[in-house]
Amino acid sequence: MALIVLWPVATFVTAALSPDRAGRATGEIRWDNFLDAWNSADFSRSMVVSLAITAAVVILGVLLSILGGYAFGVLGVMGDKVFFPLVLLGMMISLEAIIVPLYYQFRSFGLTNNLFGIILIHVGMGVPFGIFWMRAAFRALPRGIFESAEMDGAGPMRMLWSIAVPNLMPAVYTFILLSFMWTWNDYFLSLVFLHGDNQTATVALGVFQGKHVTQINLMAAGGLIVAAPVLILYVIFQRKFISGMLAGAIKE
Repeated sequence: MALIVLWPVATFVTAALSPDRAGRATGEIRWDNFLDAWNSADFSRSMVVSLAITAAVVILGVLLSILGGYAFGVLGVMGDKVFFPLVLLGMMISLEAIIVPLYYQFRSFGLTNNLFGIILIHVGMGVPFGIFWMRAAFRALPRGIFESAEMDGAGPMRMLWSIAVPNLMPAVYTFILLSFMWTWNDYFLSLVFLHGDNQTATVALGVFQGKHVTQINLMAAGGLIVAAPVLILYVIFQRKFISGMLAGAIKE
């Protein structure tokens, strides 16, 4: 099964390193494919734009998700039986269904071709899932630790940052990785809302592939360049990601 799964990956990497334009294995390795793809697609600018957008979305999304999950999962906000389903409604709305009115609304505010506008959209789309995810993680913690901390005089924010969050870091790491992956891999929103110097790496890759349809080796090299940040982050947080997925599935 591992060979079946890894075979397409190996084929893709082989094509990226092949000196043959069709990406066929020749026994030779050409590392210059990555440099040619980088310069031809001007990834230096688009990668910086993608990193800036993704970093802002992850930081804001994680912060808001932790606060929202804590409010719904531990504090028990007033009217949570009404507000929480409204939050979940954000997970059920298809982007394709709202993209046109969303574009005209943001254009009226001057937020098209604007990094703040695309960050705002990504945060709005990711926080509903983040609140749902962190709420489940908070509810999996024993209530006794909060009761003991409250008896010792700890306030809600002290319990959150000193007790709850340190015990839920695997779940937090998992959401960081998911949020990074979703934002970094976005193509549709970036294509609609950004252009010119604000072009993201995924859009730049799409333009690059359109120019090099017959050069499979350069297309594969460009694809690996864009995929590299997500792959590196996953390798670093692999164990925490798996433990976070299991912790979030224990109890609702």
